[in-house]
Amino acid sequence: MSLLYLHFESPDRAGRVQKLAKSGARVVVAEPRWPGFHEVAKKEKPFAIAIDFSLAPSHILETADYLAKAKETRETPMYLLRVPNDRADLVRKRLPHAFHVTEAELAEKLGEIEREAAEKARQKKEAAAQARRLARAKNAKAAAPAAGKPAAPPPARPKKTAAGKPAPKKKPAAKAKKPAGRKHAARVPKKK
Repeated sequence: MSLLYLHFESPDRAGRVQKLAKSGARVVVAEPRWPGFHEVAKKEKPFAIAIDFSLAPSHILETADYLAKAKETRETPMYLLRVPNDRADLVRKRLPHAFHVTEAELAEKLGEIEREAAEKARQKKEAAAQARRLARAKNAKAAAPAAGKPAAPPPARPKKTAAGKPAPKKKPAAKAKKPAGRKHAARVPKKK
């Protein structure tokens, strides 16, 4: 699972990314420049987006507003970091579903999301293993009465060509036609 972290290049960006990465999430860093951030968001499909307002807050607000409305990211939770006090009301008005957090709160939230995701993955894996065990048991019961009978041969598979598509079916050969000739008229004997 990945977190998309939008922040302009700055000396303190690497340290901030390391703090977020300690939560266990894979942090994908991008600058909030069009169309780069949008392409990264479409490609990565992050489980959350963190946007840092410390540099160029007006530009960052436009970026966040776009991501909140874009089809690919409108359902993705958005976390806003370091929102300036003079823009806080405007940001809350334009991005009512975004969470205003500190780095520590975001790292804690990411750790919680990672633990939940790991637990869901473990439960899914256990459910799949249980389903396989049940299927094997069911197949074993079905095969027990038929143990003395020979197994039916598997159905023949069509041969595949190099492109991975089944070979085209051959049409039955047409019967050889006799050449169309003239209809024979009554034979007249040759004169000698």
